[in-house]
Amino acid sequence: MTGKLAIVTGASTGIGRATAVNLSQQGWGVIAVARREERLAGLADQIGCHTFAGDLTKEDDVQRLVEYAATIGHVDALVNNAGGARGVDSVADADTDRWQEMYDINVMTALRMTRAFLPQMRQKGGTVVFLTSTAAHDTYPGGAGYVAAKHAERMIPLTLRQELVGEPVRIIEIAPGMVQTEEFSLNRLGDKEAADAVYAGVDKPLVAEDIAEAIAWTMNLPEHVNVDSMIIRPVEQGTNTLTRRMGSKA
Repeated sequence: MTGKLAIVTGASTGIGRATAVNLSQQGWGVIAVARREERLAGLADQIGCHTFAGDLTKEDDVQRLVEYAATIGHVDALVNNAGGARGVDSVADADTDRWQEMYDINVMTALRMTRAFLPQMRQKGGTVVFLTSTAAHDTYPGGAGYVAAKHAERMIPLTLRQELVGEPVRIIEIAPGMVQTEEFSLNRLGDKEAADAVYAGVDKPLVAEDIAEAIAWTMNLPEHVNVDSMIIRPVEQGTNTLTRRMGSKA
């Protein structure tokens, strides 16, 4: 049992949910955060975690979370997982509302949460994990909106690590490639058939539990060890645009 407390955002599904489960199994106390209260209730029944339902794009909800967490204890770790992609717009045909939404849910949510919980970590120590993406390190056609948001999000840990050098706070970036989850591509494309096609022909895409295992590993390392950045892809994915499918590269 670690005796430590972690907040995991976007915990109702996918990587966030898997991370909450993994950390709980390893003895962490977990505050699972998401918008969908009914999903959080199911997770609490499964692992016995604390839950908080709220919209982290709203400053008032973030402050309510800070107050709630204070009733439980010192927050030792924050996993900024909430985010997502919307659409596959080309730059020429960009839907600015979708681009704005991606900036808000990926960049501003991570910023608000980090800013809110940093003060206590700077006093007593802590770990902040940012779930970015391989989209934060490269680009691909039709991905500029998500790529732009994830590049912007990645600049937060890169800058923060310099601003906090010498202080007892670890700043970690985890950048997954192709991960097959129940909602990421569905939320992006809005159609199950199109979402399934993203992974078609790929023998073994990553799954949420693979990324959760990596997140937990970085958090459970000795406190003087900081994993600055970890890119994780399935073996069949070479880059954002090169993936082996059904025996061919495409």
